[in-house]
Amino acid sequence: MITATEIKKKAERKYQDYLRSIVACEPFEPIIIICDKKPSATIVEYEKELRNIRSLSKEVKGFGYTLEWKKVNSKALGLQEFPDRVLFDSSEDFERFLGKTNEVKNFRNNVSKILNSFPALKSLIEKYPMKVVDNADLWDDLLKVVTYFAENPCPNLYIRELPIEVHTKFIEHNKPIIHELLDVVIAPFVCEEEKDFERRFNLKYSEPIVRMRILDSDVASSCFNGVNDISVPVSQFCNLSIPVSKVFVVENLVNFLTFPQVSDAVVIWGKGYAVSAVKESVMLKSSTLYYWGDLDAQGFEILSQFRGYFPQTQSFLMDRNTFDTYFEGDSGTHSNVSVELRLTEDEKYLYDYIKKNNFRLEQEKITQSLVVKTINLQN
Repeated sequence: MITATEIKKKAERKYQDYLRSIVACEPFEPIIIICDKKPSATIVEYEKELRNIRSLSKEVKGFGYTLEWKKVNSKALGLQEFPDRVLFDSSEDFERFLGKTNEVKNFRNNVSKILNSFPALKSLIEKYPMKVVDNADLWDDLLKVVTYFAENPCPNLYIRELPIEVHTKFIEHNKPIIHELLDVVIAPFVCEEEKDFERRFNLKYSEPIVRMRILDSDVASSCFNGVNDISVPVSQFCNLSIPVSKVFVVENLVNFLTFPQVSDAVVIWGKGYAVSAVKESVMLKSSTLYYWGDLDAQGFEILSQFRGYFPQTQSFLMDRNTFDTYFEGDSGTHSNVSVELRLTEDEKYLYDYIKKNNFRLEQEKITQSLVVKTINLQN
């Protein structure tokens, strides 16, 4: 026979549907739980089960579920009344039984606030009513935030600059629910391809920094008062136009810092897969590009990625002769990449060889004299 504990578990599973009916403004329909478990085979156990199921019933407690009975002629127990269905006849009975009376009261108030301000959110909160419950104490401030964005869908401010009367860290602490609300309310202005909150909702954010060195002293003097080591936010770098025709991208910091002077050129510290941050650069699109990474699988994969943004990219000191000259037997990191890479035939041959054997030659093991010699040959 079904127990009072099992009835409660089944009732709890119906709670979200009950909340959905409130959002939908549907009249209360009795909530029914079918009693489909057979009673025990002895009269002692059967009577014990009856006492248990009645213990939390409306008949005993004054609220909760009502039991409906059916007469069954059992071989073991003879003619007996077995529980057939459990019913919650009113919303009050259901809420009190689950101990949710205050929670539902707050839910109703919050739903009213939400829909009075933003009717478009009805589908969201009807589908996910527990989001209303889980944020029960936050809705006044959440609606302040949503109201601001509805009126200013492209703020172009940092979060802390937003003129919203909420705690200074309120938005940072509640990004997940605000994200879902704004996706609905300001849908036409959402940058859907962006996962980051600030980028998605047209806010300023702490951008990655691009560090570069001006390798031509004349360019450094004319453009930057002689300053030749410069770090700028990526958005500013992408709009930056420096009068040079050659750009070197170097992964290792020491190699970046020791890269020799080159006329009409700059060098950028690539930082591995962070090269994707500069894919919109005006300067890189119009320059002759050289990429210098480690001679391992990942180095060639980054070269391929960079060449995807800038097809004119040439590799620098990433050839078989350099590898054979300086390789010291180091192991790399295994690569699971299986897509076709944007590599020349020579690069692909070396990539396949390195990947198969999991070899690695770090670029800092290549001598400075070879770096200088290679640059002089190019110029």
